[in-house]
This record gives sequence, structure tokens and C-alpha cells, in this order.
Amino acid sequence: MASGTASSTAAGTYHLGIDLGTTYVAAGILRHGRPETVTLGDRAAVVPSVLFFKDDGEVLHGESASRRGLSDPSRVVREFKRRVGDSTPMVVGQTPYSADVLLAKLLRFAHGAVVQRQGGPPASIAITHPANWGSYKIDVLHQAVRMADIGPITTLTEPVAAAIHYAATERLDTGETVAVYDLGGGTFDAAVLRRTGSAGPGVDFEVLGDVEGIERLGGIDFDEAVFHHAIRWCESAVAELDPDDPSVIQALARLRLECVAAKEVLSTDTDVSIQVVLPNLQTEVRLTRSEFEAMIRPLIQQTVDALHRAIRSSGVEVADLAAVLLVGGSSRVPLIAEMVGADLGRPIAVDQHPKHTVALGAAIAAARAAGDAVPAPEPIPDPTPEPVVDAPSIPAVPVVSADPVQDAAPARGV
Repeated sequence: MASGTASSTAAGTYHLGIDLGTTYVAAGILRHGRPETVTLGDRAAVVPSVLFFKDDGEVLHGESASRRGLSDPSRVVREFKRRVGDSTPMVVGQTPYSADVLLAKLLRFAHGAVVQRQGGPPASIAITHPANWGSYKIDVLHQAVRMADIGPITTLTEPVAAAIHYAATERLDTGETVAVYDLGGGTFDAAVLRRTGSAGPGVDFEVLGDVEGIERLGGIDFDEAVFHHAIRWCESAVAELDPDDPSVIQALARLRLECVAAKEVLSTDTDVSIQVVLPNLQTEVRLTRSEFEAMIRPLIQQTVDALHRAIRSSGVEVADLAAVLLVGGSSRVPLIAEMVGADLGRPIAVDQHPKHTVALGAAIAAARAAGDAVPAPEPIPDPTPEPVVDAPSIPAVPVVSADPVQDAAPARGV
């Protein structure tokens, strides 16, 4: 795990990959042929894709932005990656911002955090984007890069980056195919890729057939299901609350954080208690893994169906897939591997820390783009284990989000 600040002699001797996710940002580097994750936040390697605009013009990022957003939700913005390609600006603290401007601020933060920790700028940079983005959205990403002023970059799709990372850790012969199941915080993508053996960034893999995506399905929806479960248990108390009362807004935001934490716990435990602390009620709501799985099973089935469509369009038989790669932070939910494995009957490859997979693959692609040789596959050391709750990440409180421009609105589910 890369940590601390390297000496200035390290500048330019590493290659950087950045995964600008809908809900999280991750970064990986390749130094001396070894991929490593880079800690962007105070508590975890990945940080929330969140910005907070202070009155004096200063912009907070990631964890600190999420924390400040609890007390002043009108000045926080998240999920703006969903708005790439939409010309309608988002209003934050009465100021309109386009998606590319917000992406630029987040990108500058991620790049700056890596440069500070590594002691200098990278030799090359690769940034990933969804596979179903067309030329216009990719142009918007490049515009954000120019505004961030981080220098020239290479771009590649998230499924290709995931496949590159897999091929760096497991033997995958030329001509073999893999399916990528990418479930992030806000979106889902499925693609089938074949290893070509060509040199260069990303061209080591080609996408076969169509990339199937569900633009508004991800971990956010799992969080929302848990939140509604908690609300149902104290519905009468919630009905008495004033949704415009700042103390109520903060209490509901903290309840959403508890629900996010509960979801994470259920990936390793069979039940969890959700602390509910409202102005007129203090209680606990129990949630079992089986109850949680019943809530999200229909959503996961949608992703499995999309994966099947991607495989059919590729012309590859399911039996000929070398593996199905599960990437994206939300793929840690045990039910996903269970359903995908049972449905396809193929080996399931789940990285211990799937939030880092795409960023690490991008770092390898950046090295290839710069003409640096990438060593033969060898096991990549696991990053430092993250806490169960990465950060106060995505409470869907009354904030500016990926929906049409509005100032603060009542929290969903209230």
C-alpha cells in the first residue's frame, strides 16, 4: 500500500491510474512493475465522489465534504458523473456548475493527493470511463482534464481496465475471453472481452458485442432499501418530523450513514442493528442478511439479465468464458457472486478489494501508453484492509445530485 510521502527522486518514476466513479474515486500506481493502491482519504484508500463549496469559495473533497454536508446540505454535490453530457447545470449554494467543472475539481484533488504522497508527478496518467460513453461524453471528460490541468492522459473503458488488472494477476492466454460484471455505487455495466495480445494501452483486450449497462442501478439503491426498512419501523415517529428542520435533516442524514454501514456489515455478518436517533425517537432496528437479500434480489436479477444480454451479443458461449470478473464496490455483496455463479456456472473472480480493480488496471494501461514494459503476471499484494465503513460516503440527504437542478429538497423516503 502506498502511503506517506516519497522523496523527490520518486517523481516521474511511477504511472497513475484514476477511476472516477459515480460514488467513489480510487487511484492506483505502477512503480517498478508493481501495481499499488494509493490512499486518497484520511481513513480509506477510496474517497467519496463528493464536493462541498464553502462560503469563502474553498472546495472540500471526499470525506471532509461528506462530513460538512451533514450540517449544510445545500452546499454539497454528489453523483455528478451521472450528469456528464447533460447541459443543465447543478446549483450548489446558489451557484450553477456544469458536470465537467465538478469532475475537474474532483480530478484535481485526486491527482494532487497522489502527487503529494508520491513526492512528485507521475510519468503518465490513464483515466477510465464507462464503456457505454459515446464520443461526446468522452470529450466532456477530456475537457474536465484540461480544466484540472494535470497534463496529458490516456483514457480507457472501465471493463478493459478491470480485465487488464485480472490478466496481471492470473494467467490469461491470447484469445481467451472474460465477462466483466461491474456494479458500482451508481451504475452497472456488463461486457465481454477477448485478450488480443496486442501492445499498447487497452488494446490488449477488445470488447466483443455490445456493452450492456443500467445507468441508475448500484449500491445507492441498496442503501436506499436499507433506509426504507429502517423508516418503516419508525414510520409514525418520522411522520411527526418537520423535514425542513435542520436537526431533522442532520438526524436523517446520520440514519442514512447507519444504513450504509449496516449494508457493509451484512457482507460479512448475518445480521446487524441499525441505530435510529431522531429528535423524537431513539431505538434500534434489526436487519438480517436474508431480509436484505430479499430486498435487493430483484435488482441483482436485472444485472444478471443484462450480463446475459452482453454475452449473447458477443457471440461467445457461456462455457467458453475463462472467468466472470466481479468489480465495483457493490460487488462485495455475497448474493451477487452466488447468483452470478449459479446462473452461469463459470469461475467467479472477486478481488478482495474490488473498488481498486479498475484504478490498478488503469495504472498498468498508463505504463503501456508510455512505452514502459509491464512484467509477466504475478500476484498483486492486497491493499491495507479498509474499515467496514469506508467513510461517511453517500447519505442521500437533501442535496444537489444527478437530478435536474434544484436547491435542497426533502430527503427521500420521508
